[in-house]
Amino acid sequence: MNNERQTPRFKPKRKNRGAAVAAVLCFAAAIAIVGTYTFRDYRQSQQEIEQMELSQAKKQEEKDKTEKSEEANTNLIINEKEDDALAKAPETAETDGAEGTEEEQAPESKSEKNTEQTAGKSNAVNFSSDSKLLWPVEGTLLMNYSMDKTVYFSTLDQFKYNPALVISGEKGDQVISSAPGIVKSIDKTAETGTVVNVDIGGGYELFYGQLNDVKVKTGDYVDSKTVLGYVGDPTIYYSVEGCNVYFEMRKDGQPVNPMDYLVE
Repeated sequence: MNNERQTPRFKPKRKNRGAAVAAVLCFAAAIAIVGTYTFRDYRQSQQEIEQMELSQAKKQEEKDKTEKSEEANTNLIINEKEDDALAKAPETAETDGAEGTEEEQAPESKSEKNTEQTAGKSNAVNFSSDSKLLWPVEGTLLMNYSMDKTVYFSTLDQFKYNPALVISGEKGDQVISSAPGIVKSIDKTAETGTVVNVDIGGGYELFYGQLNDVKVKTGDYVDSKTVLGYVGDPTIYYSVEGCNVYFEMRKDGQPVNPMDYLVE
């Protein structure tokens, strides 16, 4: 009978112990599983954070480069403006110092301006041996060109060579340009009075003397029929001949006969 009572007394303890071990193992397994997922999530979160920080760092680096580039360009522009200002400073000083002589400098400035304007028209200044001249004034021929023999000058009462045509005209008559060209010079001599020298290209030049009230300036481009001035009083070298236009033509600095080129 004692043996029967003892048998059920020890069996429940073994069952309880096994259940406890199983419970512990399940709890440990649950903790392990939860820990595994928690560590995985943490690792993934850390990787996302690192990627975000890396992306932000790259953006900041690109922004810094852009700002440095813009700053360098701004400094370059500022330096260029300062250099231009320094380069223009002497010119400005000269301009300020020359304000009182503006009227004296005006003819030269206009001449340079006219010369620049005529540069585009240089193709029109191309006189050749086949080109023709217009008569500079309406009148009769008082004295013909003569460089192979002397001719008589009434006012001087002597024979001498004549490198030009002497064409009669009424005082105040218009004197026109015989061909397109550029006014090379305007001079005044005792013999031929005020003379306008026009370069017509090809080595040819025309000289219009005995003029009054000249309408052109040195450097001006003149076309055919442009009014150069007006017939003035004759000089003492042509007082007997009367009012006239002294019309001379040169090729490479040597006189040539204008009659060979004047239209009939």
